Parts: sequence; C-alpha cells; structure tokens
Amino acid sequence: MRPGPLIHQTNLGRFDLAVLPDTTFRLDGGAMFGVVPKVLWERQKPADAQNRIEMTTNCLLLRGEGAVALVDAGIGEKLDERGRETFAVPPEGERLLDRMATLGVAPEDVTHVLLTHLHFDHCGWSTRRRGHPDSPEPRWVPTFPRARYFLQRDELKHAFAPNDRDRPSYDRRNFEPLVEAGALELFDDAAEPLPGVRMVRAGGHSPGMCVVTVDGGPRGGEHREKAAFFADLVPTAAHLPTPWVMGYDLWPLRTMEEKPRWVAEAAAGDWLCVFEHDPVTPLARLVPGDRPGRFRAEPVVPATV
Repeated sequence: MRPGPLIHQTNLGRFDLAVLPDTTFRLDGGAMFGVVPKVLWERQKPADAQNRIEMTTNCLLLRGEGAVALVDAGIGEKLDERGRETFAVPPEGERLLDRMATLGVAPEDVTHVLLTHLHFDHCGWSTRRRGHPDSPEPRWVPTFPRARYFLQRDELKHAFAPNDRDRPSYDRRNFEPLVEAGALELFDDAAEPLPGVRMVRAGGHSPGMCVVTVDGGPRGGEHREKAAFFADLVPTAAHLPTPWVMGYDLWPLRTMEEKPRWVAEAAAGDWLCVFEHDPVTPLARLVPGDRPGRFRAEPVVPATV
C-alpha cells in the first residue's frame, strides 16, 4: 500500500492535534481560483495538462478532554471509476481510516464528528457501506457508530435540495444515513461540541459552511493556544488574499467579507492554522505579507508519522 502524505502531529494545550490526509486529488485550477488569472495562481499551484492542481483532504483529529473528535471526513469510498478518474484520486494508498489506525484510533473510539459542510470531499467517510459488495441495494451506515455528528442546520436543508449549480457537490449517501440513524446534532449560527472547540457559521462557500476553532488554553503573555480549521473559507495557503476566492463559492462576496476577519484574527493571535486542501502547507502560522493587510503562511513542521 502506497503511504501517501504524512500525518502531522502537534500539541495545543489540552488537546493533541493530528492532521490526517484522506487522499490526494485534483481540481480545475481556474475553478479553484475564480477570477484570479492563471498567470498569477500557477506560480503557487502548478497545473497539469488538464489544468488541474494537486490538492488533498486534510482532516483534523482532536484528542483531549476525554473525547476523540474528527473535523471533516475526506472523500471516502463512494466515487465510481469515472469520478476517480475525473478527480485523479489514486487507486491505491492509505486513507483516513488507515491513518487513524496508525495512531491507534478505531472508528468506535470517535465521540464527535464536526462536519464543516456537506460537499462530498468533506464528509465522505461519515458513512460506509455494509453488506455484500455486490448487493443491488447496498446499505450505508454511520462510520463512527458512537459519535454525535455536528452540522449547521441550513447546510443539511440545502444538501437535500441543492440547485443545479452545486448539485454535483452533494451525495446523499454521505448524510442521509446520519439522519436516519438520529446521529446528527444541528445548530444555527454556532455550536460548542466540546469545551473550547467551536463551530462558527461563515457561509459564502455553501449555505452553512463553518470554521472550527480550538482553544487549548493560556500559553503565557497575551496569547492563548488556539487553532483554526478554515475549511473552504481558505482552502489552501494560496487563498489567503481576500480576492482569491474559489469559483465554487455560491456567495463569493460573503467569502470576501468573512475571510479577512478570520485571517486577521488568526494572525493577531498567532493561531495554528489548518489548510484543508493544501498538500504542501497543511499547518502554518500567519505572518505579515508583502503589503499592508496581507498575510502569508509560515509552515509549521511538527512531528510526522
């Protein structure tokens, strides 16, 4: 089995953090950077012959306070052959559950699953297949049977009735079994699934997309040990500039309102930042950029597995 990207581990006060990539994949570079000219974005994210850039699916595992929490759940195992070819998903290699096993974490150990939104590349391992593979009616069940799944309420509503523009982003097999199993905890603008772990609705990309923050406690001076999981508000470190917004965003102007606020707060607080789709810079702290109000990602190099 091909090992693929590394697991990055670090400590944040009362929580141990591990960034677990599910798989690499590729998406069209123009779609990922919207109106930004290719001559600019390709300097940071080179494209292949099909104009696709390499991405990954960084999930976050939190252990502490008597809980095991997973933030987002990767692409999962539901893509057919055409889908795997379209997104250049490797046919072999370690996946999210394999990486969890490397850390000694089984699906039954997970107590909380925090879903930033329901696009297929963020919640794929929320459910998995049960029964014979050749069954004409496969049964999908929650992958993490003891966990409560946290999700913004409007995101679920939209996922069941998406518009023509974003319908391909949703796969009911990823979330309908959660509803049937009564595993969901829905909220409106914010939730605190664990003490110090908050989900805050940011929107822009999808109706209920959330940013997840982790407060590990005081570390001396004016700062606290904090981390931010930006989800698709800032999918890669290259998306830090305010106008660098994905073409996939339903409300790009909302993204441009939310992003500078979150980025500035993370920089001022010296937060650890997780970029969910960045295969090169999964973890970083933000430092001043090349002009006032701009920031760049300074990679953090924690222990790796």
